[in-house]
Amino acid sequence: TGIIPNRTRGSKRGGVMKILYYGDNLEILRNKIPDNSVDLCYIDPPFNSKRSYFQIYNNIGGSEDKAQAQAFVDTWRWDDAAISGFEEITTNAGGRFTRQTIELIKGLELILGKHDLLAYLVHITLRVTEIFRVLKPTGSFYLHCDPTASHYLKLVLDAVFCSQRGDFRNEIIWCYRGAGYPKKDFGKRHDVIFRYSKSKNFIFNLDAVREPYAETTKNRFKHYIGNVRDGVDYGTQTLNPLGRQPDDWWQIQPIAPSAKERMGYPTQKPEALLEKIIKASSNPGDVVLDAYCGCGTTVAVANRLNRQWIGIDITYHSIGLILKRLADPNSDQPPADVTVDGIPQDVEAARALANRKDDRVRKEFEKWAVMTYTNNRAVINEKKGADKGIDGVVYFATAPGKTERMVLQVKSGGANRGTIATLKGDMQRERAELAILITMDEPTRPMIEEAKNAGVYSHPLMGRNYDRIRIVTVREMIEEDARMDLPLTFDAVKPGKKSGSGEQLKLLGK
Repeated sequence: TGIIPNRTRGSKRGGVMKILYYGDNLEILRNKIPDNSVDLCYIDPPFNSKRSYFQIYNNIGGSEDKAQAQAFVDTWRWDDAAISGFEEITTNAGGRFTRQTIELIKGLELILGKHDLLAYLVHITLRVTEIFRVLKPTGSFYLHCDPTASHYLKLVLDAVFCSQRGDFRNEIIWCYRGAGYPKKDFGKRHDVIFRYSKSKNFIFNLDAVREPYAETTKNRFKHYIGNVRDGVDYGTQTLNPLGRQPDDWWQIQPIAPSAKERMGYPTQKPEALLEKIIKASSNPGDVVLDAYCGCGTTVAVANRLNRQWIGIDITYHSIGLILKRLADPNSDQPPADVTVDGIPQDVEAARALANRKDDRVRKEFEKWAVMTYTNNRAVINEKKGADKGIDGVVYFATAPGKTERMVLQVKSGGANRGTIATLKGDMQRERAELAILITMDEPTRPMIEEAKNAGVYSHPLMGRNYDRIRIVTVREMIEEDARMDLPLTFDAVKPGKKSGSGEQLKLLGK
C-alpha cells in the first residue's frame, strides 16, 4: 500500500474552487462534477435515529406513527423517487453500477421489502456510486452514520468500493459524553464513520493528526531509558515528538450549547471532528466535497485549512446558514470568492422552484425568498400552519440591547387584499412592528391600499419611517436587488461605522 506524503498544491487553473450547489445532490454529482476531480469526500446523510428502528425495519404493513416519524417520512419513503432509483440500479441504467451493487439491492429488497429502509439504502447507493466516480484515484471517502443502519451502509460501501479496487480502511468510532441515560439500555454515546480509499495509493497524513502522549506513557519510556528488559533495549526507543498515532476511536465532545461555532442546526458536528478528517486525508489546495453539507461544518473547516471545497444541499436554509457562517463579521457580507449555483436568476426560475411537486422540498421557495430578502438573517419557521402563514421572523435593533420583530410571509400566487388584511392580524398577534409580503405576482391596487392603511413605523435609530406592511415582488428581488435595510445590531448604526465593501456574491443559475 502506498501512502502519498504531505505536499502543497497550487490552485486550479481559473482560480480556487469554492462553490455551493443548491439542489438535489444526485443531479449535481452527475451533471456538475467531473470524473476523478475530488480528493476527499465526507458525507453525513440524514437518518432520524429518534424513530424506533424496529418500526422502520418492520413497516411491512405500511402503518406508522406519523407524528413521531414525520422527519424521516418526509425524506425516506417508498415513493416514485425510490421506485425509480431501485429500477435504475437493478437494470444497471447507464452502466453505472457494479454487479455486486445490483445483487445487493435485489437481495435487500427480498429481506426488507419495498418500504422506507430500502428507500433510504437506494438513495445512498445512487449517491455513493457517483461519489466513487468523482473521487481521484488517490481519493478518500468518509461516511458518517450511527448504529441504526451502519451495518446495511457498510454492505453498500463494500459493494461500490471494494468491487472496483477500492479498500475499506477503518470503522472509526466517534465517542462522546452526554446528559441522561436510558433506564433499560446502555448509554448510546457513539457514532460510526466508515473510511474507504478509491485505490491502494491514497493520501494519509499521519503526522498531521498525531495526538499527545499520556503522562503515564511518557513516564514509562523515561523509566526504561538505558535499561534492557526481556531482551529489548528500551534505551534505544524514543517517542515521536509529534505525538502518538491515533486509534480508530476518537473522543471528541459534541458542540456545547454556548459554543461560538454553534449554528442551531440539529445535526451539527464539531469542527474538531472534521478538522481531523480533512488534515488526515487531504493536503492544502486539495478539493474537499460534502454532498450533504447542512450548516457547513465541512465547508468552514476546509476553507480555514486552505482547501478548495464543494458543498451541496437541497435546502436553501442550509445554503443561507453556510453563507452566514462564512460571512465577514465586520461587513456581514458573504465572501466574494464563493460561487453559489442553483439559485433562481429570473422570475421563471423562481416560479419553477415554487411549483416543485416533491413534498420533501415543498417549502424551498418560501425559504429562498425569506433568506434572500433578509440577507440570510431570518429565522425560518419550519412548522407553518398553526402560525397562520408566517414563513420567517427577523429581529432588528431599535436601541442598545433592544430589538423588535419583523414577520415575513411568502405567496407563490393568489395574493389579494384579504392576504394583506390577514397579514395585518398576524403581525398584531406576533407583536411585530413590521411585516413583509413577498409575492410572485405584481400587487393589485387594493393590496397596495390595504398595506398603506396599516400606517408607518418610525425607527428610533435610523431616523426614518417604514411602511408597517411592505409588499415586495420576486421580480424586484431578482432584477432590482430589493433587500431588507434594517439594522440588526446597535453597532451597525453608530456614527462613523463603515459599511462593507459591497462586493456582490457571484451567483449562477441552473
